[in-house]
Amino acid sequence: MPKFNLTRREFLKVSGASLFLAGLPIPGYTQDKPPGTISVIILEGGMDGLTAVPPFGDPSLMKMRKNLTSTNFLKLNSFFGLHPSFQYFAGLMAKNNASIVHATNFPYVLRSHFEGQNLMQGGGLSPFSDKTGWLGRALDLANTPGRALSLDMPLILRGSNENDNFYPASIRSSGDLVTQLINNISMAHTNDGAENFKKVSIKSTQANVIVPRDPASLANYAGKVMSQEGGPLASVIKVDQFDTHARQGAEEDGHHGTQLTIVDDIIAGYRDGLGDAWDRSIILTLTEFGRTVAENGTGGSEHGYGSAGLLAGGTISKSKVISQWPGLAKNEQFEQRDLMSTIDYRSVCAACIEKALGLDHDLIASKVFYTPKLPRVYDLIFS
Repeated sequence: MPKFNLTRREFLKVSGASLFLAGLPIPGYTQDKPPGTISVIILEGGMDGLTAVPPFGDPSLMKMRKNLTSTNFLKLNSFFGLHPSFQYFAGLMAKNNASIVHATNFPYVLRSHFEGQNLMQGGGLSPFSDKTGWLGRALDLANTPGRALSLDMPLILRGSNENDNFYPASIRSSGDLVTQLINNISMAHTNDGAENFKKVSIKSTQANVIVPRDPASLANYAGKVMSQEGGPLASVIKVDQFDTHARQGAEEDGHHGTQLTIVDDIIAGYRDGLGDAWDRSIILTLTEFGRTVAENGTGGSEHGYGSAGLLAGGTISKSKVISQWPGLAKNEQFEQRDLMSTIDYRSVCAACIEKALGLDHDLIASKVFYTPKLPRVYDLIFS
């Protein structure tokens, strides 16, 4: 059968460039398997945390963003609501399997997509200061760098191991390119780790079935692979189009509401795919920045600072909204325009690493985020 070079565009058609799997334990390279799995949903463009999780108890909210706040929000407590697009996530909160961190972000305030996205994936002290990513460095510390199944290794998963991304130059043409890509990885790497990846992937795919590109199906597929014995420990899914400068909308049928529904579906996909492995999983969202407190003149919002982070997984035993609320009044805003960030989101990421990979917080703070005095919020999230 003839061979052909699998281009990036062709790979996108098959598996969706939005999905990345990594952290496949390699026997002989690691002594103890980490206790859990970690999945990251990257929301590119700047998710509006005030629309996603409206602080209806703040008297300034409706004064400044009447057209960006749903009137059908789900009430979480006496102060915070949840956008109606998050129906599944709301169910997880009711089951004590999800939480929210509000008024949070990485320590970046210049509102550039390129710099902000680099910093949230790199986790360094400044944009473009590091060639590796925070999750990749964490996997290195856990001695499970493994392999990543992707053409285009995202910065967040890059570790010090130069070979932790693999993509074959050619692949046979047939009905199931994903399975062939997995087979090529296995043949190119004779170590037990590659064989493990082949085994668990075969269990989670069927012959001549192409994995759909839609994000929910990718999450379901990732969950199934991660749930298998010897499967990957980490996954990353990217969702874009959160940069809503105009016609953002407030309800489920609005632009931002549609994007939030996608996030909700991804979380549902992970839950279904993980099965019993849900009990040892943690899922978290990332976004480069939030949006301005006040809506603009075109029914949208501008680049801001603080936002909200969503957490889900069986490792969460008590749902809550974690926040040191700064207020939305003009004099309470960052630079009199943005939601202030009062919780360093690196601390949230560190807590998730600590839970999933079993690493010590001080080690994560110094070696993953280069900030030895990074506050520990583990108990706020997992107790």
